[in-house]
Amino acid sequence: MMKTNPALEQKTLYLPRPLVNKLLAHAQSNPEIEACGLIGNDEENEKHYYPVDNISNNPSCRFLMDAPQQISAMKKMRDKKQALFAIVHSHPTSQAIPSDLDIAENSYKNAFYIIISLNTKGVLEMRAYTQKDGSMHEVDLILEDED
Repeated sequence: MMKTNPALEQKTLYLPRPLVNKLLAHAQSNPEIEACGLIGNDEENEKHYYPVDNISNNPSCRFLMDAPQQISAMKKMRDKKQALFAIVHSHPTSQAIPSDLDIAENSYKNAFYIIISLNTKGVLEMRAYTQKDGSMHEVDLILEDED
């Protein structure tokens, strides 16, 4: 039985700025495709990003994580006593809003869903969502500076 992520009950998602920088750098390094990856979180609330290759036949408008890499990332999380915290992907040419396909194909209901938009030149948009009752609900996303 999957554990429920208590953070999903919150209306605000807090992410450390260094982690956000990694997410944005990954999306920017692959601007023509939907870059994707996973975030693991441990009991001390330390988060780690695991980039995963997009192997979709149409990677500019759909993401499909490379299964062996995704499994490897999940094993690394387990080894570090982390749980899947969030699924991340970018939209090269559209807003940071889940598509119908994003909603239909999200099988991890106990994880946040983070979308980065590269749609506007010079501007990066990032939004976070939770999935409930077959639709996505946006949550506030706050960047935390390290002390």
